[in-house]
Amino acid sequence: MTDKQKSPKSVKPRSKLTELEKKIIALIQTNIPVTKRPFLELAQKIGVEEEVVLKTLQKLHENGTIRRFGATIRHQISGYEANAMVAWQVDEDRIDEVGEMMASFEGVSHCYSRNPVKEWPYNLYTMIHGKTEKACYKMAEDMSAKTSVKNYTLLFSRDELKKTSMKYFP
Repeated sequence: MTDKQKSPKSVKPRSKLTELEKKIIALIQTNIPVTKRPFLELAQKIGVEEEVVLKTLQKLHENGTIRRFGATIRHQISGYEANAMVAWQVDEDRIDEVGEMMASFEGVSHCYSRNPVKEWPYNLYTMIHGKTEKACYKMAEDMSAKTSVKNYTLLFSRDELKKTSMKYFP
């Protein structure tokens, strides 16, 4: 796993965020200005120097508070027309091992373990993205072969009813 794909388990928890850190996070939760110096504009909004914003963001990334910083594009425009949540039934003693393997696949954007229920035995979930549904099925087959997990089902998205980023600070 690369630094930018660091597992949340590999990041040590830290103390609470400072008020300055909360202000900076609140600014970057929404669209960042498309200007020559966007972080200068953000800094001016909260009355600090641009360097303070940049160093704070760097620190928050290094300590794992901010996992990634990047653009969000509409996947359909980029040629990825299909996405599916794959529900996997994994032996409990292999959850971490299998989760790490599945998370390493290029087309996987999310990987979570959850408690199963009697009527639904699946306990590991991956969100996979492909150019076609066939590509998603192939990826799931490859993941199954690599992990030896044979009981799984793909749930393809039908309609996007809501998709937003979480806003942690107003």
